[in-house]
Amino acid sequence: MSAVTGVPAADALTARAHFAARLSFETDVSDVATDLGAAEPGIVVIDSRSQESWDQGHVPGAHHLPTAEIAVRAPATVPRDVTVVVYCWGPGCNGATRAALEFAKLGYRVKEMLGGFEYWAREGFPVETASGTVHHPKDPLTAPVADIACAC
Repeated sequence: MSAVTGVPAADALTARAHFAARLSFETDVSDVATDLGAAEPGIVVIDSRSQESWDQGHVPGAHHLPTAEIAVRAPATVPRDVTVVVYCWGPGCNGATRAALEFAKLGYRVKEMLGGFEYWAREGFPVETASGTVHHPKDPLTAPVADIACAC
């Protein structure tokens, strides 16, 4: 029995609904970088990590709002008419999922940034630290070294 087709793929209509739904919940670091670079209105990027993690480095333009403080602070600090994009450390961490849930409970439109801060840095996007902005070299396993985006 095939490891791939042992469980049959969904029919096209079911697959379409599934993948469309995923895109309504998730975005990736390249798309966030593109929108931040173009100063696209309508998104607010939230770093849901601890103060120590934020100080170590974060996405330029992001707002620091640890998950435990979202319920109390978000209504006064995050506009209701935006799409909130949350991130935490990376794919091995469900902190962004927890933060997204907190925003959803408050009635916000929210997306999780896949890859989190780890992939932001690994793809060579700028990282803001207490010492200034730094760029880590692009990891060829996560991003094309010669281009700004993967052109997926």
